[in-house]
Amino acid sequence: MYKDWPQYAKDLSGAMHGCRDGIPETWGAFSKLASAATKDGAIDPKTKELIAIGIAIAMRCDGCIAFHVRTAVRHGATRDEILETIGMAVYMGGGPSSVYGAMTLEAYDQFAAQKKG
Repeated sequence: MYKDWPQYAKDLSGAMHGCRDGIPETWGAFSKLASAATKDGAIDPKTKELIAIGIAIAMRCDGCIAFHVRTAVRHGATRDEILETIGMAVYMGGGPSSVYGAMTLEAYDQFAAQKKG
């Protein structure tokens, strides 16, 4: 076993309290962002967690993997869904960023306009 992931998530949560206490305004804003991003909408929360897992893998963030896999399991993610998410992360390789997000939105807007008319 590489790591005890449930324990790692628990330990990391505890360690993060120092940041939460030290920069409450910043941490609170991050928490609000997380709540807004993960709420049920056009994409269900389980799918959003699978997306987060793919990003966590690509960004090589152990803590992110622990937290998002835990939440995905809570949302009913299956082993096959996790495996396919891993496959996409391996395929993509690089790290998503705000620049790529902006380009993606621009591409969507152009394709949607093209389809419309």
